[in-house]
Amino acid sequence: MPKQILKFMKKAILATALFITAAITVNKAEAQVRLNVNVNIGSQPVWGPVGYNYVEYYYLPDIEAYYYVPRHQFIYLSGNRWIFSASLPPRYRDYDLYSGYKVVVNEPRPYLRFDRDRTQYGRYRGYHSQEIIRNSNDSRYYIIKGHPKYNHGGGNGNSHGNGNGKGHGNGRGH
Repeated sequence: MPKQILKFMKKAILATALFITAAITVNKAEAQVRLNVNVNIGSQPVWGPVGYNYVEYYYLPDIEAYYYVPRHQFIYLSGNRWIFSASLPPRYRDYDLYSGYKVVVNEPRPYLRFDRDRTQYGRYRGYHSQEIIRNSNDSRYYIIKGHPKYNHGGGNGNSHGNGNGKGHGNGRGH
C-alpha cells in the first residue's frame, strides 16, 4: 500500500474514534441533564396533585391563575398585567388550594397563552375530587415539607422549597 493511503486510513480511523467519543460524551451529558431537569417532586406544594415527577406550572381554573413551582409564585391578572407574587390577592381569600383543581402545564410562560388554557380547562371549574400530595401515602412525597409523613422514611429529608402553598398563613392562598 502506498504511504498516502496508509496516512489517509490512520486519519480516518482517528477522526472516527474522536467522533464516537464525542457522541458518547454528549449523550451522557444530555441524559444527566434530562434526569436533573425532569424531577422536582421535592419542590411541589403539598396541595399539588399526585402523579407528577416534574411540574413547572399549575393552572388553577377556578380562579384563572397559575402557580410557578420552581419559584413558588402565583401568577394572576390584575387589569391587563400579569402579577407574580408569593401569595394570591385578597379577592381570592376564600379559594382553597387544597380542594381546587390543578392542571399541570409544563411549558415556558403558559400565561402568555391564557385564553387557550381558559377555554381548554374551564370545564374543571368547581371540580373538587383531585387527589393531592398531602393526602398521598406514596413515600416519594414524604420529602415535601408540610406532608403529614414528612421525613418519615421516604427520601432523604432534604427538601428544597417551602411547598406549603399557604400564602399569608391560613392555608387558603392569600
